[in-house]
Amino acid sequence: MTLPRTPSFRLDGRRALVAGASSGIGLGAAVALAEQGADVVLAARGAAALAAVVDDMRAAGFRASALALDVTDIDATAAAVAEHGPFDVLVNSAGLARHSPATATTPADYDAVMGVNVRAAYFLAQAVARGLIAAGKPGSIITISSQMGHVGGIDRAVYAATKHAVEGMTKSMAIEWGQHGIRVNTLCPTFIRTPLAEQTLKIPERKAWILSKIKLGRVGEVEDIMGAVAFLASDAAALITGAALLVDGGWTAD
Repeated sequence: MTLPRTPSFRLDGRRALVAGASSGIGLGAAVALAEQGADVVLAARGAAALAAVVDDMRAAGFRASALALDVTDIDATAAAVAEHGPFDVLVNSAGLARHSPATATTPADYDAVMGVNVRAAYFLAQAVARGLIAAGKPGSIITISSQMGHVGGIDRAVYAATKHAVEGMTKSMAIEWGQHGIRVNTLCPTFIRTPLAEQTLKIPERKAWILSKIKLGRVGEVEDIMGAVAFLASDAAALITGAALLVDGGWTAD
């Protein structure tokens, strides 16, 4: 009898684009893909921080390069993806949060968060998919969503709205692009210890609320999302599309 074999998690020979890659979850995603053999292009607005990260990755033996890019500039992003692509893997980790009670939300904050989390994410995925379709290649598009794409949260009406929107667009893109072998999924973390999350974690009552919701009893670390990113990018997830992979410590279990 011939035993089945687990598909490989390796990404040798594949090119990956990671947006929002200079720190936090984006940096973790870039390293995770590089560890599996991918040639990773790290994109972010801050050229200096990006260059430092790329230098560190190269020193560790990874294939990495920098691309200074503001994903809210839709035309420039499309041009950069067309020039440097096609990319076999996209991880869109660029994100913005401006938390406040729903009664205090300003139009400026609403537009800013929607502009990054929904508009920019939508058109970056579109640009990568266009490149893959033109090249006749399959691929994996991963957007870093949130557990807040599945539940609500205190002072998070706008942020949760953007992540619910990301979940919807992901399902629709998966339906449309499946015929081209392009898989489209989200990765939905709980609170991960990053500079962005520390704004909330430093407030004692908010930290207590967070820990009361996470069934495993701890805040996430960047390392907690790295295996999930590598999995969704790889052939091990070859039949997974239109899905949300929750890395939330059980937050959404009830």
